[in-house]
Amino acid sequence: MSAAVAVAVGTMAMGVLAPPAASTAAGPDTVQQGLNALVHSDGLPAALASVKGLEGRTRTYTAGVGDLATGAKVPRDGQVRIGSNTKTFTAVVMLQLVGEGKVSLEAPVETYLQGLVRGEGIDGRRITVRQLLQHTSGLPNYVKYLGDDVRYYEPRELLDIALQHKADFAPGAKWEYSNTNYVLAGLIIQKVTGRPLAEEVDRRIIKHIGLRHTYFPAPGDVTIREPHPKGYYQESAGAPLRDGTELDPSWGWAAGQMISTNSDLNRFFSALLAGRLLPAAQLAQMRTTVPAGPPFASGARYGLGLVSTPLSCRGVYWGHGGSTTGYETRGGATDNGRAADVAVSMQPADKATMQRVEDVVDTALCR
Repeated sequence: MSAAVAVAVGTMAMGVLAPPAASTAAGPDTVQQGLNALVHSDGLPAALASVKGLEGRTRTYTAGVGDLATGAKVPRDGQVRIGSNTKTFTAVVMLQLVGEGKVSLEAPVETYLQGLVRGEGIDGRRITVRQLLQHTSGLPNYVKYLGDDVRYYEPRELLDIALQHKADFAPGAKWEYSNTNYVLAGLIIQKVTGRPLAEEVDRRIIKHIGLRHTYFPAPGDVTIREPHPKGYYQESAGAPLRDGTELDPSWGWAAGQMISTNSDLNRFFSALLAGRLLPAAQLAQMRTTVPAGPPFASGARYGLGLVSTPLSCRGVYWGHGGSTTGYETRGGATDNGRAADVAVSMQPADKATMQRVEDVVDTALCR
């Protein structure tokens, strides 16, 4: 795989970062302190957060610099590539179609995509829609096999890459994260609705709940529209940081192509939990979970495109998180109305650094 679409990259050397921007709060609180540490101790170029409290007040935070070449400030609540948070948007559209009686979670993929899903140990007649959304299908993850050609990919190309490899396990036998599941989910949505996935996400979610800074990039669009911190990657540990902000995100498609802000993600997950996007029956299905492994935190459980993560103050928060070239995002919302999302402008290779990113989310939701 090209370094520009690498799943994990190293951290940067210290000593080249500007002081962090101040919080909107009167002084540095625990969230601001957490972001400052991610910049000064863990060496991330930039860190951003948006936190909505029980009273409904939203605070935004920044630390670091938005552009290492110019030293420009981090845009407050800047746009970032949200990676696999896209999966939750895709799952919501699918579950809306379930609620409308147009899709069944227990139906095989073959019902909607006849003859398309075949390979060694792979048969669309044996894989259900639920197994796609839950990551229990056994389908190989195409991302592992992407080459060095950073270009536009049609969704069918991504599926074809996956189907060249044998199944990881029999459908329903275990849980294992695979982006291929969500490419297929996106293809089912398009087949059933007769419309592009991006249009369905925009109509059914983005416009419906008023997400003003969220969009599904059009084919060939390599930019980020609004103010944003630049995203960085390393070709190998210790190598110089490279600017990976502008790239074709089509390799993520229904599994990871979208762009948003921390505050819009908070609005999205809060609206989802409040029942504004799904009927009660489908939301309950979405929140029915199985134990999850990597890339999620210890104790995390996976539903249908929605992840529950334990909180240090008891209970859980519901979200997803995303990892894509130049950016990591973590966060979600609680049932009592809190929401927090954190973004950083490179993908830390160090698991301890990622744990500290997740710790900032925990701090924001538990304080």
